[in-house]
Amino acid sequence: MGGKYRITGDAYPRMRRPRNRRRLVLAGIGAVAALGLAGWGTLQLIDVFTTGGDKGAAAADHKRDCPTAKPSAAPAKALPKPASIKVNVYNATTRSGLAKDAAAELKKRGFTIGEVGNASKEYDKKVPGTGVLLGAPAAKNGNFTVLGAQLTGAVEKTDTRKTAEVDLILGTKFKAFTTPQQATAAVAALTKPAPAPSPSC
Repeated sequence: MGGKYRITGDAYPRMRRPRNRRRLVLAGIGAVAALGLAGWGTLQLIDVFTTGGDKGAAAADHKRDCPTAKPSAAPAKALPKPASIKVNVYNATTRSGLAKDAAAELKKRGFTIGEVGNASKEYDKKVPGTGVLLGAPAAKNGNFTVLGAQLTGAVEKTDTRKTAEVDLILGTKFKAFTTPQQATAAVAALTKPAPAPSPSC
């Protein structure tokens, strides 16, 4: 320079980066972050739809493999008709004529009536409830059920008889039979088919 310009002192001018370069760097970082977020969101959506499709296919396969419950139900055991049940009516109370009246009502309801009279010493004045149904063990399979629907609270007992007839021993709490509608509804509920079990899959 020929000595025209001299640098004196110990202070030197600082070299600063242009401000526009800093802005470019920040803008680049922001763009990269935005692209990263967008890509991550896209992957999440793809995963959701793909997984949902797999689950839907699995559910469809499961439904296809699992047998459908049939609307038909398992048939209930048929109960005997009142006409096929022979009933002996005995009075174990102090009320006179009770067995006769009860037998007449049961006859109206279709039952076959056998003996009518006072209870034996084993049961006379010894039945605190509404009554006792006494018969062979086979009577539990139907005769007790149909006859028991005519009165509430009767106790079922079996003996060694071989015949199918049933003894109805009326107790001190007996007031009246259930209404025919109630008895019919009770028997119908017992003969309604049981629902078929649902598939366990």
